[in-house]
Amino acid sequence: MNLTRTAYGTWSGGRFMHYGEQLSEEHYMQLMRDSFAKGVRTFVTADVYGVGRADALLGEALKGIPREEYCLVGIVGHDIYEGIRQGSKGYPRFTDPSLRGPEKYYDYLKMATEKSLERCQTSKFDLLMLHNPDSISYTSEKVWDAFTKIRDEGLTERLGIAPGPANGFTLDMIECFERYGDRMDWAMIILNPFEPWPGQHVLAAAEKNKVDILARVVDYGGLFHDDVKPGHKFRDGDHRTHRPGEWIEHGVERLEKVRPIAQKHGLTMLQLACLWTLGNTAVKSVVPTLIQEHGEGARTIESKLDELAALPDQCLSKEEIETIRQIGDNTGCMALKGASQRHPADMEPRADEWAMRDDLMALAGSFGLRWTW
Repeated sequence: MNLTRTAYGTWSGGRFMHYGEQLSEEHYMQLMRDSFAKGVRTFVTADVYGVGRADALLGEALKGIPREEYCLVGIVGHDIYEGIRQGSKGYPRFTDPSLRGPEKYYDYLKMATEKSLERCQTSKFDLLMLHNPDSISYTSEKVWDAFTKIRDEGLTERLGIAPGPANGFTLDMIECFERYGDRMDWAMIILNPFEPWPGQHVLAAAEKNKVDILARVVDYGGLFHDDVKPGHKFRDGDHRTHRPGEWIEHGVERLEKVRPIAQKHGLTMLQLACLWTLGNTAVKSVVPTLIQEHGEGARTIESKLDELAALPDQCLSKEEIETIRQIGDNTGCMALKGASQRHPADMEPRADEWAMRDDLMALAGSFGLRWTW
């Protein structure tokens, strides 16, 4: 089964990604059961969430549902088995030279995939993605040979990449599409009405190489759920406290500018965000973060799931999509991760940032991307 227009991510519900209230395990699993019952048939999980616990809870939640009735997306790449967690940086990538060399990539990927499948109580993913690739995973033939072998052995139907955790990696993704697009089917990027940049710039390359896009953070940190207002108090440790100051105030101001378009079509703000995102070239599926906010006036997380599950057919015109894009334009609002001219040419690559290469800049030019990265 291929991915459906709407998807549910196991990072929802606050158990593993520190958004809003943390659901109990039973509530967390019930939300996934409700998702299936209401028609959301694609589920996305990553082995690093809860060090395998998210996989296990998803497997338990979907237990008894015929496997052919839902699409299962697995994500591997952080070494939770031999790697040592590095504080807020998380677990190292499996390609970290201190952990293994290229000759061991296949062994790791097969082991990690099989363990994730076991926790999910199934034998095959519909899509398997590389989680937060480093510069090696974007470019290494050894990585993609190993990944392709996993697919050929029947552990997954499709392959893809899931960059992150921060925004960027634009030129790295384009290069990866150009090199390995014949082996991959999907890529997951950050894209929403108030964060069209830089994700929008990989879409032409994705379409050219027949790579479908799964868009995350469609809700813009929960703002499109319409219950995060100026003065909102986040719990200690909430991931969104790392966003720039006054992002809520500026976001709500823009929200009111696009609200008339939603009202015209009878849409909630989340549905507007989803349909805008799906209106972009190559985007075929959306996976917003469902959040149970803290404090008075917070909507139930179930009501947010209801909106996602009831997403209507596309009704936005090209003109409306462009109008919303212009209102939400965020070009240059952040320092991007991945290849960047901010880093000296002789700098050792880090897990999520590395020096720019001349050939990447030439590639950028071929896609009409000529600004300074």
